[in-house]
Amino acid sequence: MDADKVFKALGDPTRRRLLDLLHGRNGQTLGQLCENLDMARQSVTQHLDLLEAANLVTTLKRGREKLHFINPVPLHEVYERWVRKFERPRLSLLHDLKKELEGE
Repeated sequence: MDADKVFKALGDPTRRRLLDLLHGRNGQTLGQLCENLDMARQSVTQHLDLLEAANLVTTLKRGREKLHFINPVPLHEVYERWVRKFERPRLSLLHDLKKELEGE
């Protein structure tokens, strides 16, 4: 996994929106994705290219159509490497301490 590419891809709200759209309905064409975004096809294509470079999106050609699919593996790898180690027990303690200190 190239974590830098994944974090760069996730750093843009349009690319996160594209991932959300694919999560909602996987296997969409460029035209279908563009219907939900207020931008030119060329701009959407550039965002999809970056998501593909980060391996967050894969494509499959079916006839003349190019279908886009979300690939959750890099997200899982980021989760395992950067999030999991900070999970519930510690976060719950920190949250409780913050609430207590702030008088909530």
